[in-house]
Amino acid sequence: MAQFKVFSGTKSHYVATEIAHDLGVELGKMNILHFADGEFEVSYEESVRGVHVYLVQSTFPNTDNLMELLLMIDAAKRASAKSITAVIPYFGWARQDRKDKPRVSIASKLVANLLSAAGIDSLITMDLHADQIQGFFDIPVNHLYASSVFVPYLESLHLPDMVIASPDVGGAKRANQYAKYFDVPLVLCHKQRAKANVVESMTVIGEVEGKNVVLVDDMIDTAGTICKAANLMKENGAKSVRALASHAIMSEPASQRIMDSALEEVIFSNSIPFDTARCPKATVISIAGLFADTIQRVHDYRSISSQYLFK
Repeated sequence: MAQFKVFSGTKSHYVATEIAHDLGVELGKMNILHFADGEFEVSYEESVRGVHVYLVQSTFPNTDNLMELLLMIDAAKRASAKSITAVIPYFGWARQDRKDKPRVSIASKLVANLLSAAGIDSLITMDLHADQIQGFFDIPVNHLYASSVFVPYLESLHLPDMVIASPDVGGAKRANQYAKYFDVPLVLCHKQRAKANVVESMTVIGEVEGKNVVLVDDMIDTAGTICKAANLMKENGAKSVRALASHAIMSEPASQRIMDSALEEVIFSNSIPFDTARCPKATVISIAGLFADTIQRVHDYRSISSQYLFK
């Protein structure tokens, strides 16, 4: 079997280093040269001819991260790599997955087309904003779930009278899987938006009085929704409120909103780099082991279904 190598983009070097360590390999050497006008050039500093290449790069803002990944793919393809797998812990642009009003783009489909055109043979990602994005690709997509690392952490808290909640109806399926796993009640929040990133009103559907509430979401951006939901839970008599989200986008003023809210703790994966000094209520759990094991299984042509506690 051909050997494999792991390379990293600039902004995902922190998690790629952990992944390589867990795999027992050294992170591949590459150079990214920046020109004065902002253009950059990617080059591999070691041979990848006949090698299975795994490129680790989350595509969070700004767009340089996506462009950098596309250039990494193109360079590997032109250097005769045997196969190219994009490892994208956070798949950006995923919120634009359909036409919800006239004359808008479907950005996640466009990104899928760009990655495919650049030359990837498969994709490994985690907690897509919408499951149907997998269908935008005509190549194998290994879709992982942060529940594999979140569930053990929640179990370690030993929370009595726990209730799982979703901050919006759209996340009900995700939250319901946690509720079923822990065999606890599910609570929903119904929200109405005035515009993007602005919540106009919210109501709680379910009983939270005297309960330890865990809000489940796939990402936290400006934290408006999650904080409003947490405050509402507390107003309705919740004993404590925590939140877990796979991706810490955390656009300001998210950190301050969380610090000022009823949330006792916010639990993130490290799919996006986040400094907990910005928000002392935040706990960051590494997903490097999850991705390392998946890469090894994919390379060995073994099943990855055992990775899923639930979907």
